[in-house]
Amino acid sequence: RTGGGAADAHAFADAWRRRYVPSMREVIDGRRPFTRLDILHRENLLAVLPEFGIDPQSVSAGALDALNLAWHRLDTWPDVAPALARLHERFVLAPLSNGSIRLLVDLARRNAMPWDAILGAEIARTYKPAPEAYLRSVEALDLRPQQVCMVAAHNADLAAARRCGLRTALVLRPTEHGPRQTGDLVASADWDFVAPDLGRLAELLLAD
Repeated sequence: RTGGGAADAHAFADAWRRRYVPSMREVIDGRRPFTRLDILHRENLLAVLPEFGIDPQSVSAGALDALNLAWHRLDTWPDVAPALARLHERFVLAPLSNGSIRLLVDLARRNAMPWDAILGAEIARTYKPAPEAYLRSVEALDLRPQQVCMVAAHNADLAAARRCGLRTALVLRPTEHGPRQTGDLVASADWDFVAPDLGRLAELLLAD
């Protein structure tokens, strides 16, 4: 509840998130210069508030900032930290994310994720699934695409990575969008690895 209005939290988050891909698409297609995801999220927040009967002018800038930073305070799935710790003993770990570097830093500090580097949108100056997002991130680590495995919960992300020559690993997250999720419930292609959680993927990668 804010600004004299009230909204269902799940419905609000879903509506806010639905603007995520279209806003990035403007950058990918060259219709606007590269813009950090935190700024896109803030613009989308201002756009979605009226859909829930909330006047953006009635909400203080501080409250808007705090809400926009909710994406920096997310908790990981419980299997993530122990699996990353195991993988870190052998592999260089670096998220290739559409999130801002600061967002990824905040999530890493909150969830004890042992990244060696943070790559993705701010390095490539564009967003996935643009090929440059994958290839410039690989180049930043002085690696070749075939030396890198893209781990994701989304088949489309892996399809784009494979087109760039990266190896692929799908971690199934069938409730990422709630109990009625309909997408990404199974592998849509013969990815190099498929696992029900990150712990099992760690076992597969360490045995490879």
